[in-house]
Amino acid sequence: MDNARVFSIPFATVYPLYIQKAEKKGRTKAEVDTVIFWLTGYNKQSLQQQIDKRSDLETFFAEAPQLNSNVSKITGVICGYRVEEMEDKLMQKIRYMDKLVDELAKGKTMEKILRK
Repeated sequence: MDNARVFSIPFATVYPLYIQKAEKKGRTKAEVDTVIFWLTGYNKQSLQQQIDKRSDLETFFAEAPQLNSNVSKITGVICGYRVEEMEDKLMQKIRYMDKLVDELAKGKTMEKILRK
């Protein structure tokens, strides 16, 4: 799938899939929110605004209040790519989010996921 198509996916479409993935593994929507808040700097209200206006992933990250300063600690492979080596910065942010939700679904502790 080409980047432009990924970037135009509404966050509101991806978000319920993240929640579903986490809940299948016994995690909660609140935990998914915590991970997203940590990564992007959104809070409950500003995240809901992004969902309500159906922002695409490009806009979602462009308007993110503050990317966490510890994102460089997110490493590993997602969809066959090493997240720390991705050239496209927007795609890298999207993959960071995927990776955090994956770690949540795999049962990692919040402390580890949030790179404490």
